[in-house]
Amino acid sequence: MLQKLNDIEKRFESIEEQLMDPSINTRPSELQRLGKARAELDELVGAIRNSTKTLQALEETQELLEDPEMKEMAQEELPGLKTLAESLENDLKAMLIPKDPNDGKPIIVEIRPAAGGDEAGLFASEIFRMYTRYCERNRWKYEVLDHEETGLGSLSRVVFTITAPGAYGLLKFESGVHRVQRVPATESGGRIHTSTITVAIMPEVEEAEIDIKAEDIEVSTFCSSSAGGQ
Repeated sequence: MLQKLNDIEKRFESIEEQLMDPSINTRPSELQRLGKARAELDELVGAIRNSTKTLQALEETQELLEDPEMKEMAQEELPGLKTLAESLENDLKAMLIPKDPNDGKPIIVEIRPAAGGDEAGLFASEIFRMYTRYCERNRWKYEVLDHEETGLGSLSRVVFTITAPGAYGLLKFESGVHRVQRVPATESGGRIHTSTITVAIMPEVEEAEIDIKAEDIEVSTFCSSSAGGQ
C-alpha cells in the first residue's frame, strides 16, 4: 500500500509540473485532460500527505517517551495521534477502492409515468420538480431537453440534463421504478391509489473527435438499369 501511495503522489507531482509548462496552453485538449487528472487526484493526495504528517508526528511523539522531561506530555498526546492515524488510514483505504469511471460525468434524466393514469403523471411532475429544486439548492446546472404534458400539470415524459461534479455517482441509484400510495386530490371517494413512474439516469457520452483520412473514403456510383434510370 505504501508503494502505491508513493506512486500516486509522484504522478500528481508530474501532472502539476506539466501544467506549469507554458506550452500546455497551446494544447487545449491536453490541458483539459491534465486538469481533470489533477482534480481527480487532488483530494486523495491531500489525504496521503495528511496521513504522512500524522504518522511522522506519532513517531516523534513515541521517541519523546525516552525523554524524562517530555514523557508526560508525550503520553497525553499519543492516544489522540494513534486514533487520528487509524482514522486517516481507513479513509485512505476507502478512497483507493476503484470507482465507476462514469461517476464524475454529467447525466441525462428521463422520467415517465407508468401505472396509475393521470395520478402517475402528476407524481412524475412532482418528482421532476423535486429534482430541479434539488439542483437549484445545490447550484447545479440543469437543462430541459424534452417536456410533454397531458394537462392539469400531469407529465407524460420529461428529459433533462444535470451538470455537476460527480452527478452520475450521486444520482445513479435513483434509476428504477418509484411508487406512491395516496389519496389523489381528484379522488372524491377518499380511496387510496397506487401510482408508479420510471426514472432513468444515464451518464452523458463524451464527445470524440474522429479523423477520417481521404484515402479511407470509398465513393461508389450506381445507375438504375430500368428505363429512364439516372
